[in-house]
Amino acid sequence: MRWWKTLGIWKALGIAGFLGVAATGAVIVRSERRRRSYTPEEVRQRLHERLDEGPGERP
Repeated sequence: MRWWKTLGIWKALGIAGFLGVAATGAVIVRSERRRRSYTPEEVRQRLHERLDEGPGERP
């Protein structure tokens, strides 16, 4: 009966690991989608705004 409890722990850890990987993948996909939604002009404008801010003004 003791091996049954050990098997349950490993199964729970496996499921938790799988869910962690799935959540990480969802975050990466969301950031990639947001990055690709910019037009080249918007990217250029944002880069110029960052350059104009200077190095000490951004966190």
